[in-house]
Amino acid sequence: MLVLDKKILVIRLSSLGDVLLTTPILRSIKKKFPGLQIDFVVKPAFKQALSLNQNITNIYEYTPDTYKYLVKILKENNYNFALDLQNNIRSRQVLSKLRINRRSLKKPVVKKLLLVKFKINLFKKIITIPQRYAAAFDENILDGKGLDLFIPRSIKPSVEFSKNNIGFAPGAKHFTKRWPKEYFIELGKKLAGTGYRIILFGGSADKHLCNEITKEIAGSMNLCSDDDLFFTSINMKACGCIITNDSGLMHTAVALNVPVFAIFGSTVKEFGFAPFGSVNVVVENQGLECRPCSHIGRKSCPQKHFNCMKKLTPDFIFDELIKFILENERHLALNI
Repeated sequence: MLVLDKKILVIRLSSLGDVLLTTPILRSIKKKFPGLQIDFVVKPAFKQALSLNQNITNIYEYTPDTYKYLVKILKENNYNFALDLQNNIRSRQVLSKLRINRRSLKKPVVKKLLLVKFKINLFKKIITIPQRYAAAFDENILDGKGLDLFIPRSIKPSVEFSKNNIGFAPGAKHFTKRWPKEYFIELGKKLAGTGYRIILFGGSADKHLCNEITKEIAGSMNLCSDDDLFFTSINMKACGCIITNDSGLMHTAVALNVPVFAIFGSTVKEFGFAPFGSVNVVVENQGLECRPCSHIGRKSCPQKHFNCMKKLTPDFIFDELIKFILENERHLALNI
């Protein structure tokens, strides 16, 4: 166990989900060392995810243009330790200039390669990303709770909460992580026909997709934003459940403690990015020899059939979703 009494620097530059997944270790370190100052380096696009996190004292933005100024500021802060949760060329470059003691995230590169390329699975158990982050510091540090995402009290939702509000987050950076648009439309129609209201969520890259889905589902509402995480988050909290791909918005919903129904295509839970510390279910086609074809997703299906997603039909997802919703409602009723 490290003994820390001054201030440390944590680096995780991107992306949204990865940054949110750092919050359990930030909280746990602060609990263990309450007088410790924790500063964080992140790319500007993902700063909002941490901006109200009280476990962090200062947040510094990393951009290639301001890199030299950033290093200058960090040197002046005289950190006694750094935790590199990115462990890539950029994060190592920053830390090489500071010359302080540090520990870094250990990535299972070989295991990922063997699983993706040769379908040799050496992952004896699923280790989540927060657990991997913790292992870089102290594997026993985690407090057993989930992700953190704090929203300003001044922000009000655009829709009132209802357990019958079902959120759709149909976007994902890579094609093979996206359940087909037409499937979301068919599922939305079935849900709308049984009394649920569909609310669409996404960022600037998802606007066209969300528009196309919304116009096909009666009574649906499109709350896609210009990458305003707070706007998206406050409205996600108005939903009884969020249906999402393996994406940053999946981790956003998890951090808000909204029940998550996640659909995984080309990626698998062994990579550690399943929902962490919340009510959730992950649905995936486990009967395919070609899965996983990537650890981050691809722009097209290398086998040309895309069965990892296409075999997860709207009828199947509808049935599994209703089971998930009813089970969660029974659980809540028993705990009232």
